[in-house]
Amino acid sequence: MASDMFVVPQTRGTVLCCKCGISMAPNPANMCVTCLRSEVDITEGLRKHVTIMHCPDCDSYLQPPRTWIKAQLESKELLTFCVKRLETDLKKVRLVNAEFIWTEPHSKRIKVKLKVQKEVLNGAILEQSYVVEYVQQDNMCDSCTRFQANPDQWVASVQLRQRVSHRRTFFYLEQLILKHDAAAHAIKIKQMDQGIDFFFANRSHAVKFVEFLGKVAPTKSRHDKQLVSHDPKSNNYNYKYTFSVEISPICREDLICLPPKVATSLGNLGPLVICTKVTNNITLLDPFTLRQCFLDTDQYWRHSFKSLLGSRQLVEYDVFNIEVVSPEYNLGGSKYVMADAEVARVSDYGKLFYIRTHLGHILKPGDRALGYDLYGANSNDIELDKYRGLVLPEAILIKKSYEEKRQKKRGKPRPWKLKSLDMELDESKGRANEQKLDTEYEEFLRDLEENPELRFNLSLYRNKDYQPSEMVSVSDGDDLPSVPLEELLADLELSEQEDGEDSMRE
Repeated sequence: MASDMFVVPQTRGTVLCCKCGISMAPNPANMCVTCLRSEVDITEGLRKHVTIMHCPDCDSYLQPPRTWIKAQLESKELLTFCVKRLETDLKKVRLVNAEFIWTEPHSKRIKVKLKVQKEVLNGAILEQSYVVEYVQQDNMCDSCTRFQANPDQWVASVQLRQRVSHRRTFFYLEQLILKHDAAAHAIKIKQMDQGIDFFFANRSHAVKFVEFLGKVAPTKSRHDKQLVSHDPKSNNYNYKYTFSVEISPICREDLICLPPKVATSLGNLGPLVICTKVTNNITLLDPFTLRQCFLDTDQYWRHSFKSLLGSRQLVEYDVFNIEVVSPEYNLGGSKYVMADAEVARVSDYGKLFYIRTHLGHILKPGDRALGYDLYGANSNDIELDKYRGLVLPEAILIKKSYEEKRQKKRGKPRPWKLKSLDMELDESKGRANEQKLDTEYEEFLRDLEENPELRFNLSLYRNKDYQPSEMVSVSDGDDLPSVPLEELLADLELSEQEDGEDSMRE
């Protein structure tokens, strides 16, 4: 029925422009757009040329009065900065759109096209576009000025130390720092004996870095300050701040004899335990009962014990027989199976050891394992002497050894690589120290391949030097642990974008 109804056709009325006489849609000014623009210029009085201060060293711009903003060319941050410089002008009109017009990067000119609206004659709204040219005037910011005057000038330093004979902890911390960009404000990083020094131009940056370290490792810190200069007229004091951060000497895979008080507080754990993981908490595992406990930072530094034996004292064993004596246990994502093992030192087959191990799920006859030789060890540990009548096992196995299988792949590049900090190396130790560092770094890379949990919080990048034809053999049937290609693909784009900016270490 609605289709049969009579509909009155509606036509849009037109009027003649009072200036040029052409037909147009009616508006409050009774003028066409061309005549209206010739009569009224809404951009009159708005600035078309603006001078901005640009620091060429850190690529930042001065936001008056004293704030420096970092922004890349044609970025959202730079467009916001340019529009804010016209804040007083834009109060007269309504901003509709803003966009960059391309200019040569070396021309020291930035052009922004603005589209604005304003109410003109008799309430008519006129829209108009115009271009604002920003002239860059180079002027270094305060921090860059201080750095150019004296590159070694720092306000706060963080001295990171760990009293152990290896640098495995620092290799792992380096990757965490890179992933979280924790040392972005460091003006210099220097490798020192048993640690690393970080130098900052601002005390707040150093405090933030110390807080980061406390979240990823069991640390204790103290700080001090030294007066550099004093202006009695303005009562201004300039200090240099030093933060001393010490990391717990307990490392992953260390064998520990717990002090009696600590063992009692943990429910009579141990006393011989293995450290399986170190974050801001220390994870301890009893290899004979498969009990797992955690020590937080405060608990550890309250007693501050040391390791009985460390990873540098691991001995290689041949496994002759394995008999499983318990079902599989899952502790914090790691699997363990208790088993009786018959082993002998690779260097000495004259003595067979019958021991109990928690590695029954990965060891089989014919394998090799790394462990601590308590039968031949001469341990002078104060905490161990407190346990009278304690019968020590002849050996404690820590992990499976793949050294014999790695000999076949020695010299071949890995399909992945890690970044490294821009660090000044300590060259006073000579070539022997360099070889020791290379050996320890290779051991760290092997740990990453063997332990997926260890590389969970790290970023691994594709190695472009690795031949594509060899990609098939990343996980060959050799039972040799390797990093799955899927973990590299997740970081593939990030690696290509940053490959030209950051140094890589194989």
